[in-house]
Amino acid sequence: MGAEVKTAMTIEPYRKILGLPGVRALMLVGLVARIPVIAAGIVLTLHVVNTMQLGYAQAGLVGTASTLGTAIGSPLAGRLIDRHGLRPVLIVTTVAQALFWSIAPRLDYHTLLVGALVAGVLSLPVFSLVRQCIAALIPADQRRPGFALDSMAVELSYMLAPAAAVAAVTAFGSRPTMYAVGIGVVGAGLALIALNPPTRSVAEQENPQAAVPRRQWLRPRLFALLSITAVLTFVLTATDLTLIATLKGSGQESWIGLVIAVWCGYSLIGGFVYGALHRSISPLLLAGVMSALTIPVALVGGGWWWLLLALIPAGVLCAPSLSATIDTMSQWVPSAARGEAMGLHGTALTVGVAAGAPFAGTIIDAYGPAWAFAATGAAGVLLVLIALPFWRLAGAGERTAEAAQPAPAPEQAPATEQAAWEGTLIADAAISGAGSTLPAADDAATRTPATHR
Repeated sequence: MGAEVKTAMTIEPYRKILGLPGVRALMLVGLVARIPVIAAGIVLTLHVVNTMQLGYAQAGLVGTASTLGTAIGSPLAGRLIDRHGLRPVLIVTTVAQALFWSIAPRLDYHTLLVGALVAGVLSLPVFSLVRQCIAALIPADQRRPGFALDSMAVELSYMLAPAAAVAAVTAFGSRPTMYAVGIGVVGAGLALIALNPPTRSVAEQENPQAAVPRRQWLRPRLFALLSITAVLTFVLTATDLTLIATLKGSGQESWIGLVIAVWCGYSLIGGFVYGALHRSISPLLLAGVMSALTIPVALVGGGWWWLLLALIPAGVLCAPSLSATIDTMSQWVPSAARGEAMGLHGTALTVGVAAGAPFAGTIIDAYGPAWAFAATGAAGVLLVLIALPFWRLAGAGERTAEAAQPAPAPEQAPATEQAAWEGTLIADAAISGAGSTLPAADDAATRTPATHR
């Protein structure tokens, strides 16, 4: 009986969120739309290596061009969504993807390289867009489980897309698969255009916020948050490559898919538990702990099953860490700049991915996979410690400046701003050690929905 009650309490936050208008459809479309977008990079790599008969270095350059384009285009797309709305941006990016994937299978290498860069700049902003819309559909005090659900959906997409891409290329060849990916990406764009989810909450639409200059929200603390976001994908990407190298080096290559799938499963479990918590945890703390727990994986020897056990501690923190960065971002940025901010968050994720693979590869080639685990975790911890002073000092300075202003009466303060401010205090408290001074707020009456995450 006690277990049933506990399970119901755990599921209840997700049941409430999925019951909100538009959320279930957004989550489903986002899950499906990400699959061809994720598969695109793998298919391009296999096309260059298998069909063009070129090396992995040339394939890596195509991937780098696409990644660089995405890093540039993500905040630009977000800014355009803030200014002109969702559909115009989706129409332009969907048409651009249709053009690229209709000709990409027949391009020579150098033209494909340039095309990948341009297509990256004009890529479909699925990841940042879904998160921006989650922030508009879900009340501020329920955003944590909302973003946790999104992180779990991303994990599912990453579990499905690579396997589907490799299987399709193996069965049908790279050119037909590239056409299929193009159809999938265009279909995702058309689905999002038809769905047209709101990028502003009802309250924000009724009282639109004027354009906010970047200097008012793009502050040192936000740069620290973006740095932490990049650290997370840096550690995850480097760990992914090191896992592959470890299993290949020990003759257990056939277990790579299973180990990575189970690793993603750990992240799903962690994201589910984190979303059901009543309080936020600082992404700085989560990133530091996840990085630190990656270091001991270097001590694992023997079979693949030991790797599965060693990955549990860091694995369960993957989705919580990523969702915490998005949740904190939504609290710190005004709604008028939310699209651009989510785009910058996407750029930070991309930068971490781009840096993680070559870092781990260099360590693996020079010293072996075990040292790559240790170096990756240590580098993550070091980067978190570098970001810590900017996080705390900038946050303290902003709170001091706000404390100097006359405080409005409690009944006059907008509910959404109160929820966001309380979330920021909780996020900072996990680092400063002041969490015990905050109320538990377990009473459902104190958590009435205000506006979405």
